[in-house]
Amino acid sequence: MTTTVNAIAAPSATEPLVRTTIERRDVGAKDVLIEIAYSGICHSDIHTVRGEWGQIQYPQVVGHEIVGVVTEVGPEVTLHKVGDRVGVGCMVNSCRECENCLAGAENYCLKGNTGTYTAVDRDGTITQGGYSTHIVVVEDFVLRVPEAIPYEKAAPLLCAGITTYSPLAHWNAGPGKKVAVVGLGGLGHMAVKIAHAMGAEVTVLSQTLSKKEDGLRLGADHYYATGDPQTFKDLRNSFDLVINTVSAKIDLNAYLRLLSLDGTFVSVGAPPEPLDVQVFTLFNNRRSFAGSSIGSIAETQEMLDFCAEHGIAPETELIEASADAVNEAYERVLASDVRYRFVMDITTLAAA
Repeated sequence: MTTTVNAIAAPSATEPLVRTTIERRDVGAKDVLIEIAYSGICHSDIHTVRGEWGQIQYPQVVGHEIVGVVTEVGPEVTLHKVGDRVGVGCMVNSCRECENCLAGAENYCLKGNTGTYTAVDRDGTITQGGYSTHIVVVEDFVLRVPEAIPYEKAAPLLCAGITTYSPLAHWNAGPGKKVAVVGLGGLGHMAVKIAHAMGAEVTVLSQTLSKKEDGLRLGADHYYATGDPQTFKDLRNSFDLVINTVSAKIDLNAYLRLLSLDGTFVSVGAPPEPLDVQVFTLFNNRRSFAGSSIGSIAETQEMLDFCAEHGIAPETELIEASADAVNEAYERVLASDVRYRFVMDITTLAAA
């Protein structure tokens, strides 16, 4: 059995998103049915529906920043109950059997985790994301959203929050560490807030100084314009960790030279084109170039609890869940005209 629900979908790589309906599977023994309240808009959604990260099957409903309320649980569900405030992030399943999954790193499933959208689900269908009124997810991949996090702001934590928290935690950002954040957008502003809460000395590296006031308000100690060549001279050999949040091509070697001894440059932004690395730049200071992809379910829950404890929430702009509003939001994201994350009120989609 399936249930028909309202949704906003991309009919192709070149057409605007449209209102439609999709089918959700019946609730299985270990499944949770979630009535979605809010869904965030991520730059990844745009890359995906426009075919910039490879071909996908259309029509496609994206969205992997989801919060809502449990309205039904399967008979074998033990982790959640009806009425719980929950969230779903970038994945909804994994193989559960490989070495990485067994180590609690299902985000790095060796067979590939099941993405919240555009992935082949366990029943052979293509997963559809959070631009919809309901979603059915196996209980192990559903997160608890603490009451201390404002409901309408919680959704972006399920992507932007964990995408930046994971490398900051893994590379031990904290007191005595100097952390640089490249870009002050949807990901970057969360990296600043989280690194500051962890106790690191935080520097923002942005193209211009236009967001300097914001950056300092969000927790940065320093703010530099990368459009000024002097920045790369003044900050050479300065940072223990650089988190790159931008999804555009950069002069990677210039940024690598900012690392101090044993420093690491971690990319969480994903430009469509390759980045060039000069190996000799890595030799100096024994520098490392790394990538990081979201986080495990356990780490995502840890991030949510950390944000609740430290009063961290994204800076958001709430919009209605209509095709026109989302299409406009996409253009504004591409123009960097949002501070700093769009969130859809999905109740407007249900009511329409």
